[in-house]
Amino acid sequence: MRFPLAACTAVLAATALTACGVLPGEGAGRQQVTVWLMKGSASEDFLERFTTAFEAEHEDIDLEIEIQEWTGIGEKVHKVLRGEDTADVIEVGNTQVAQYAQTDGLTELTLEGLRDWGSKDWLTGLAEPGSIDGAQFGVPWYAANRVVLYNKDLFAAAGITKEPTTRREWTRATERLDQGDRQGIYLAGQNWYVLAGFIWDEGGELAVEGDGQWNGALGTPEAQRGMAFYKELQALGDGPKDADEETPPQAEVFARGKVAQIIAPPGSAALIEELNPALRGKLGYFPIPGKTAAKPGAVFTGGSDLIIPKSTERRRAAVEVVSALIGEKWQTDLARTMSYVPNKTTLAHVIDDNEGTSAMAKGAAQGRATPTSPRWADVEAKNPIKPYMTAVLTGEDPRRAAAAADATITRVLSSDR
Repeated sequence: MRFPLAACTAVLAATALTACGVLPGEGAGRQQVTVWLMKGSASEDFLERFTTAFEAEHEDIDLEIEIQEWTGIGEKVHKVLRGEDTADVIEVGNTQVAQYAQTDGLTELTLEGLRDWGSKDWLTGLAEPGSIDGAQFGVPWYAANRVVLYNKDLFAAAGITKEPTTRREWTRATERLDQGDRQGIYLAGQNWYVLAGFIWDEGGELAVEGDGQWNGALGTPEAQRGMAFYKELQALGDGPKDADEETPPQAEVFARGKVAQIIAPPGSAALIEELNPALRGKLGYFPIPGKTAAKPGAVFTGGSDLIIPKSTERRRAAVEVVSALIGEKWQTDLARTMSYVPNKTTLAHVIDDNEGTSAMAKGAAQGRATPTSPRWADVEAKNPIKPYMTAVLTGEDPRRAAAAADATITRVLSSDR
């Protein structure tokens, strides 16, 4: 699907060039800037509004937005980075930036980020994976993360009138909810994104880098404490110990009405209500609790960054497009339209009137991303974390299980895998 956007832009105000001045490879006059956005990231209405405003505010760009499918996008992006295809701005998953940066095919955007874009307020879970060795290659666009989604009726029946804000309050409430044929929480045994948050809360990591080498870190005391809390919580329901949250889909299990809580993106509520209309208006949301009430628990931040290929001949114009998409006006519009978390903590207030997204934004302030190794995607493909979790949940020695998983992670992340 393709959205041709006719629009134009003036030169960057920060440059000393006149309106007729050009950078190498950029001609004076109209330029076409091609933007690749992923299917489902922005609605047609949003793109139409963006088009209209951009055309009104700029004078010399023809902007073409091409909608891409996630399936197979990696090779398509690599073709652009090799100069075999053309795109000037590309939306990528936040955790994909490192593998693209490794090709030396991305434009470094550190100067713009520090000077013009308010990078100090960016969500860590979007900004951190876009930064490689202190250089910014990926610019945060939008975020989403998991929250606790709960059944208000089951909470009320258990006499729970206050949403928990600490782990201790959470486990106590869940114990009260886990009675008879009702599950306090449905937590599948291999939901490793949730585990990552518990590990980060304890000060641990999934993998660490030292002297140019990445190593698995599940065996550290901090990571072990995170896994121990996961085991404690998972036992307060009947989630399978040997499957992830999609086997079976946890929203379907929750929709049956006997589960008090799941950990999921708030958008799951729409499917739950579709499956069980009796639950409409009876779903609540709160951030995953932290160790203290001072701040929510850490969460894995999903979402997208924007990159500019080094091969572009329209760098200045591409920067203009990025500046517009990540600015307050369009961040606010996108967040409200798509129920996303904006790219800055200072913009979280714009979604205060959406209960689920507001809870998500509170958690996003403590968001993190997976290790910035360019080979982390290979780890996820093999995913030794999942069998590690099952091993611990079924009684294997946690340290022995962690050592096996760490060995696989280290081997995959090393150059001699």
